[in-house]
Amino acid sequence: MKEIQCCAVSCEKPLDAAYWEAQYKAKTTGWDLGKVSPPIQTYVDTISNKNSSILIPGCGNSYEAEYLLEHGFTNITVIDIAPTPVAVLKEKFKNNPNIKIILGDFFEHQGKYDLIIEQTFFCALPPTMRQKYVWKMHQLLADEGKLAGLLFNRTFEVSPPFGGSKEEYEMLFAIAFDFLKMDLCPNSIAPRANSELFFELKKNNQVDVNLYEFSGITSSDCIESVTKKFAAIDGILNVSISSNFAEVLIVSKNEIAIEALQNAISHDKKFKIKK
Repeated sequence: MKEIQCCAVSCEKPLDAAYWEAQYKAKTTGWDLGKVSPPIQTYVDTISNKNSSILIPGCGNSYEAEYLLEHGFTNITVIDIAPTPVAVLKEKFKNNPNIKIILGDFFEHQGKYDLIIEQTFFCALPPTMRQKYVWKMHQLLADEGKLAGLLFNRTFEVSPPFGGSKEEYEMLFAIAFDFLKMDLCPNSIAPRANSELFFELKKNNQVDVNLYEFSGITSSDCIESVTKKFAAIDGILNVSISSNFAEVLIVSKNEIAIEALQNAISHDKKFKIKK
């Protein structure tokens, strides 16, 4: 299979607004298919409610939004951190009242959506941000809302894109979402054949999903013990610690008091947690 590469300009961290703007300025946007992704097109064709509120984060040139508009959808929001694609979209759809185009940071965005479409946004984020991604998606979805789209089912020697596995994703989204589908995609474009998962998740509105800053973990050896301490608290259903040990995602029946969380890890004075 041909190697998938997104970028060719200054592929060094941080992956911030300046980084992504540089890719668009240099036209090194290898992730851009020039058309709507076939799996997402197929999925959109199954949606009957044309008034569904839909968000596309990290939208880029957003052929998905264009396809939605062409097929009668009336409530679309797209957001990207890079000015160049946002300016292009604003000009392209300047007379269309059915789409809202935002230049900004997805993680600061506020709203409620029936559907969020994932297309090359998750894989563009450093893996350290995956717990934050789950938290924010849960926050932005309406009670019956869905998150659907594509995730890579492979790893990469050069990143971005950042890949992963079905097993990893199942653990990451567990309890916060109900799994409707997560299967190998049968209609990926040729360069991505057998390397994409199509997924559809429904927000679990019966749980609280909260993200916390964490300090004190200096190696992966501590993760298992800290996770067990939190998981032993009555009401906690799932615990996930970011790969840089800086954030903890906690899914629980009800929000757990910060004092209870801190007390659970009080065996080591260097462990600190805050919302």
